[in-house]
Amino acid sequence: MLNVFFTVDVEIWCGGWKNLDARFPQAFQQYVYGRTPRGEYGLRYQLKELRDHGLYGVFFIEPLFATRFGIEPLAEIIGLVQEYGQEVQLHMHPEWVDEAREPLLKNSEHKRQFMRQFSLEEQTILIAKGVELIEEANGGRVNAFRAGSFGFNRDTLHALSANHIPFDSSYNASMMGLESGVLPGQVLHDPVLCDGVVEYPMTIFDDGTGKHRHAQLGACSNLELEGLMQQALKNLRQSFVILSHNFELMNAQRNNGDLIMIKRFRRFCEFMANHKTDFQMLGFQQLSMDTLPGQSTVLTSPLWKTAHRTVEQVLRRRY
Repeated sequence: MLNVFFTVDVEIWCGGWKNLDARFPQAFQQYVYGRTPRGEYGLRYQLKELRDHGLYGVFFIEPLFATRFGIEPLAEIIGLVQEYGQEVQLHMHPEWVDEAREPLLKNSEHKRQFMRQFSLEEQTILIAKGVELIEEANGGRVNAFRAGSFGFNRDTLHALSANHIPFDSSYNASMMGLESGVLPGQVLHDPVLCDGVVEYPMTIFDDGTGKHRHAQLGACSNLELEGLMQQALKNLRQSFVILSHNFELMNAQRNNGDLIMIKRFRRFCEFMANHKTDFQMLGFQQLSMDTLPGQSTVLTSPLWKTAHRTVEQVLRRRY
């Protein structure tokens, strides 16, 4: 069986950094619940579909916004995830650091987008704060982490180890992964132990044009994802990591559902539910730091599937 990690980065964006306190209530409703004239297509919709199909997902939840708006909204998000039997893990967008009511770091007056822009000491403090916030919001003890926008480095792994977090999933070879310092000179396709932390990289593939693309629900067609998982199973890969977001079934304006994405997510759930003898959906709480496989070659997807997805993505703009 192939272990499939369906990972959802849960985060809130207020459309900018001005007038945050006025914008946050509406942004919370848009990004968390995704209420539209056709119904809800946010986090609760995703959780319900997963539960109804007997599937398991990992929800990497960004907690630093709670340093500005309080613990209650974070607890509401975590409560939703737990209500539907899914896994809570730690996500972090350090752009929130300079927006906190009380300083999180000695030098936190200016905005830094990526974890890798912070020192080892600062990253260790921030991850400890994230763990504390998740626990305060009744999320339990996390054991996995993902840096916002995949902007991590080797210091992040040392900071995770210092906070007793054994798993990371911040490496994306199509987006900043090669700059992270993990396996310099190599492209990481499979889990690897680095600095006391097991790195579970985003699954990437060659889309037939020679370019690497990561496996993301909003960036890949069902034909691509299904074919890639079957290829990974045939090649005896250990894991397949897919990315999604809590707002990914919404249109760009976050005021309506994206009908193509809704259909894509439903088909994904149906496919996984119908192939449970081949694909096992796991979370990091179920893992141990066992012997890891060697690095495999990149997965490939034919050019005709890329063309099919391109047409889908153009049609999505209608919504």
